[in-house]
Amino acid sequence: MNRRIMNTVLALLCVLSGVLGDSLTVLRSPQYVTFRDGQWPISGEKIPDLVALTMGFSIREDLDWPGLAAGPLFQRPRANALIVVRGLDSLDFPKNISSYPVENPVPFTLDSVANTVHTLFAESTPVVLQLAPSEERLYMMGMANTVFEDLPVTLQQIRGRLSQDGSVLTSLPLISLSRNNEADLLFLSEVQVLYDISTLLQKHKHLAKDPAPDLYSLELAGLEEIVRRYGTDSPQYTDATRIVTSALQKFADDVANVYSNNAVVEVVTVKTFETPLTRKSRSILQTNQISNPGSPYNLAYKYDYDYAVIFNIVLWLMIVLALAVIVISYNLWNMDPGYDSIIYRMTNQKIRMD
Repeated sequence: MNRRIMNTVLALLCVLSGVLGDSLTVLRSPQYVTFRDGQWPISGEKIPDLVALTMGFSIREDLDWPGLAAGPLFQRPRANALIVVRGLDSLDFPKNISSYPVENPVPFTLDSVANTVHTLFAESTPVVLQLAPSEERLYMMGMANTVFEDLPVTLQQIRGRLSQDGSVLTSLPLISLSRNNEADLLFLSEVQVLYDISTLLQKHKHLAKDPAPDLYSLELAGLEEIVRRYGTDSPQYTDATRIVTSALQKFADDVANVYSNNAVVEVVTVKTFETPLTRKSRSILQTNQISNPGSPYNLAYKYDYDYAVIFNIVLWLMIVLALAVIVISYNLWNMDPGYDSIIYRMTNQKIRMD
């Protein structure tokens, strides 16, 4: 009886943690990328590893998280889009999608995944876009420089875009939100970026035909400013959450449409990060990278995470070559020059003729 009560309490706590805490929601995923139903918490620092695994890449340490099932070896998504929404712990998405609680919500980036894409597909033209409009952080690589060439990325450019035709100021019901308020404009600017990315993707559907996978990473902090200015009980907060939920669902539908349902779209909602993230903008021409960020002397890691693969390739290749040398040497040693060799056979005939 006591064990049954304890199990019930633990299950209730898991459900409450998934409802009340920060969350990771999978809006879209292909059939061969399976997310199990459950309330297994995932650490914020492990989210980049999860993104790498969904794209079929290897990671340095095993991800001990049962939410992602093992998929087929020769199928991988054509794209992965991760959107981080700061200022709230959950959004009102449909109940039939997978959602998991996030514990230890520390700031993270997808730099490791972007580097893997760049390393494995250097000869192709993958699309890598990492953007945080509120902080004006931008990193583009590959075809992203062509596809998103006209994308407004700075706050000044985005606000100029809001004054043009077809902006969210004219297409969305703002209700309590004001275009004259700084916090409201910041939030609407980020929504505008989502809509513009969707529009550009619809114009460049050829991206899905490229053999290299694409990566999108967006961080939206406008809702955090809405909460700071108006509070969570305000009509502005209610309207903002409704708008961002609709914008994210439209973005997920557009990405899935462009990549023919071969894309994974995740949304991470965090009320606040535990530590601030400080990072400078990166340039596509930047080449100086520290191989081991934990070492001030730029020392390499003791073992690369591909060490086991390389070791096995070299080992078995050496064994095969050694066996080949032994077999060839044995046959040459026991060869009859007058019978097995055409050179000696021709020589003997010439001697006899002379």
